[in-house]
Amino acid sequence: CPKGTTVASGKGKSSGINAEYGGISGYRDDSLETVKRNQIQYSLPLTILSYQELYGWTMDAIVKQIGMKNNCTFCGVFRRQALDRGAAMLKCDKIVTGHNADDIAETVIMNILRGDIARLGRCTSISTGSEGMISRCKPFKYTYEKEIVMYAHFKKLDYFTTECIYSPNAYRGHARTFLKDLEKIRPRAILDIIKSGEDMAIKEEVKMPVQRTCQNCGYISSSELCKACIMLDGLNKGKPELSIGKNNKRKKILKLTADKVNDDTGQLKENGHTRANLPNQNIQEMF
Repeated sequence: CPKGTTVASGKGKSSGINAEYGGISGYRDDSLETVKRNQIQYSLPLTILSYQELYGWTMDAIVKQIGMKNNCTFCGVFRRQALDRGAAMLKCDKIVTGHNADDIAETVIMNILRGDIARLGRCTSISTGSEGMISRCKPFKYTYEKEIVMYAHFKKLDYFTTECIYSPNAYRGHARTFLKDLEKIRPRAILDIIKSGEDMAIKEEVKMPVQRTCQNCGYISSSELCKACIMLDGLNKGKPELSIGKNNKRKKILKLTADKVNDDTGQLKENGHTRANLPNQNIQEMF
């Protein structure tokens, strides 16, 4: 487990550890061994879901098709949905993550740079959740990353710290570098940025995305299909670039995808890849 997740698992009452396996050779294999040790150390049940069984793809296969650019976008979207699906399968009522103050400040900066008002409005919330979905909470919102590291070291916790082999070009890395440089000048910069995100006000006349559910899988979405389904279909069609970027690109793949959602289950099928045959495939029906 990463240090934050390990500390969170050991500090509070938990019904289990939900781990996602992205299929990154030489990285996820080692991290899963740490998770398995944590299961024994904390006497918690462990559920492991793989991208392969959920989406028909591993991150190694995705990177082979799209290259080293934008691969973190695919992994992040798939991982978030995998957590929700795993929690729904286990009938959990809360998802607890190990995100710390550094993570949240980085996210604020990224959303400002992207001009993503919708996410900026909720990324600093300590607890988030939509109607019909499992809520998430971040107990370490105001805890510095270095404090978590010191705690884990002092308690001699077993955690995984190796950086993902595909992350050097990640967009978040630029925000992290900027944040660390800023922190050298102003030690309170991290908490100040979080406070700024909390106080950010959106004018009433600004049109915000309307939350609905994906027509294909039932996952929460602001468009006809969720980001995971759009990305998955782009990969299956050999055109992953259509699922990244502006809405005009997405409209093209939405049109291509609509023709494929025509079987009884509403699953996307092409080139042998499909959503896993999980019971209650529609995520809304899993709650």
